[in-house]
Amino acid sequence: MQDSFFDKAYATADPDETRALYDAWAASYDAEIAANGYATPGRVAEAMFRFAKSPEAPLLDYGCGTGLSGLALKLAGFGTLDGMDPSHEMLDGARRKAVYRNLTPIDLSDPAPIPAGAYQAITCIGVIGTGAAPASTLDLVMRALPKGGLLGFSLNDHALADPQYEGALNGWLDCGAARLLFREHGPHLPGQNIKSTVYIIEKA
Repeated sequence: MQDSFFDKAYATADPDETRALYDAWAASYDAEIAANGYATPGRVAEAMFRFAKSPEAPLLDYGCGTGLSGLALKLAGFGTLDGMDPSHEMLDGARRKAVYRNLTPIDLSDPAPIPAGAYQAITCIGVIGTGAAPASTLDLVMRALPKGGLLGFSLNDHALADPQYEGALNGWLDCGAARLLFREHGPHLPGQNIKSTVYIIEKA
């Protein structure tokens, strides 16, 4: 079953289909991801903490899934975490980890689900990419950040192979609307032989 979930995850395109997949995967997700050596949450969390101006200020873990990213962020030193995810089953998993202050379902039809300026720091860990959140998600979260706000996110090898994803990032960097603080390619899911690039950007 493990391989079929991974294969399906990179093949879905419809938002409702994606949400249904993650609802179905929620019960076994943590074990399967852990068995494949999921490294990206720790990598993003450590890089984000390095540049965070106020680690105790609320941080939004957008696309938090079952909360593996929240655990990594808490371990890195962030004190107040809120999570958002479109999958109710995944949110149930995140709730059981008891690391989030608030957990909110994402309405995928809402063009601005994050209150503008509510967070100085947002993460999208293992969220943006093929079969998951579209490249436009980067614009969505960046618009929600105030000037000087930080976004920590990752693009796995599948996303990096599709120019629209780094294109969305370059759309912010090339015009000076954001600046790149950190970029590093490294392990993502070693068990699946997949790597990811971790980015930290600051809104100008």
